Amino acid sequence: MAQLWGGRFTKETDQMVYDFNASISFDKRLLSQDIEGSIAHATMLGETGIITSDERDSILEGLRGILMDVSEGRLEITNEYEDVHSFVEANLIDRIGDAGKKLHTGRSRNDQVALDMRMYVRSEIGEIKADVKALLFELHDLMKKNLDTYMPGFTHMQKAQPVTFAHHIGAYMEMFKRDYTRLTDTYERLNYCPLGAGALAGTTYPLDRELTASLLHFKGPTLNSMDSVSDRDYVIELLSDLSIIMMHLSRFSEEIITWNSNEYSFIELDDSYSTGSSIMPQKKNPDIAELVRGKTGRVYGALMSMLTTMKGIPLAYNKDMQEDKEFTFDAIDTAKDCIVLFTGMISTMRLRTDKMEQSTMRGFANATDAADYLVKHGVPFRDAHGIIGRLVLYAIDKGVAIDDLSLEELKEISPVFEEDIYQAISLKECVEKRNTIGAPGPDAMKKVIAENESFLAAL
Repeated sequence: MAQLWGGRFTKETDQMVYDFNASISFDKRLLSQDIEGSIAHATMLGETGIITSDERDSILEGLRGILMDVSEGRLEITNEYEDVHSFVEANLIDRIGDAGKKLHTGRSRNDQVALDMRMYVRSEIGEIKADVKALLFELHDLMKKNLDTYMPGFTHMQKAQPVTFAHHIGAYMEMFKRDYTRLTDTYERLNYCPLGAGALAGTTYPLDRELTASLLHFKGPTLNSMDSVSDRDYVIELLSDLSIIMMHLSRFSEEIITWNSNEYSFIELDDSYSTGSSIMPQKKNPDIAELVRGKTGRVYGALMSMLTTMKGIPLAYNKDMQEDKEFTFDAIDTAKDCIVLFTGMISTMRLRTDKMEQSTMRGFANATDAADYLVKHGVPFRDAHGIIGRLVLYAIDKGVAIDDLSLEELKEISPVFEEDIYQAISLKECVEKRNTIGAPGPDAMKKVIAENESFLAAL
């Protein structure tokens, strides 16, 4: 059992206890962060004279050699070590002798693991932002190409008013823009260095924490040593950010699944992002969308696990915090895969614009515009609402759309109707006259697309 403690103990740890306590099986993912942090720490120890320059150089060479040997397969991280920290230190001492024992001067595993996890999350945020950015560019492209693609807008899963596919996709564009900025905010808050906090009360060695923070590209050192080792807010924030991203992906996936159904046929998913049935040869299933929807609960579970783990922990470090890693690693992996696969799915799907337009023509999506027509001709809105309600009921009885009724039939319900009603309730007119900012009209949408161009250019 390779461990960094034991002097106070008179007998070996029970093997089951050791295995239960060990974290090497999952925290080996933090190897590069652990070595990068140790390199910065050793550099600082040399600069402050706590260790000699020869000792520093020997430590740095040993650490870099360990990282290279692991990455190139010459050195294996095995379960004989308690954690990634003991793996690095034990191998360093084997390679360079007593100088390796000085690496841990002025630090604890508490601030070491806090640093490793913070650096890992910081790095992953950069990768997740890149994935969200790629999704944003794909959505932006879909918006630009579909300013004139009409489709029904829904409330309560019922057709409500005509919109465009660009406008509908624009709603998701706004969601994922917020997701991107949330990740940026989380990055900014976590970007302070806990190394040098010690176990919880700092150290008597003259550490230069500002130098360590600078070497590791942090804004500066954390300002309270107890909070430094016991803070996992940044993990919770990231899991919250990922949960919101997954919620947005899940909502979008639900619509993809609906649109892909035979009843809608608004889209056709590419074969490369679909699967078939083992018994029904006609099937083409939207498995990626369904899995994204399903894996959302998995990411939510990680957030709830972390919140529950942290809720009763007193200051400062407690072993409970070791539980921050496995489900955080899993949530990150899951979310990244979902974002990338979802982006690929929507970039290859084919829009059935004819089906979208036909669907918009059915279901009385232009009823509100018919009411607005009456209002513009002097009918009070509440009366106009009632007139159009009777008109819709009449059309339902006849099995036709409002547009299909003759002017004589319209006038029987309200004499205010004239020939220009047909233009007023056409799809083109219904959409194009809505040009307040945020609406689906072309003038409004072009302003939004220009705003999005600026947003994307700044990423």
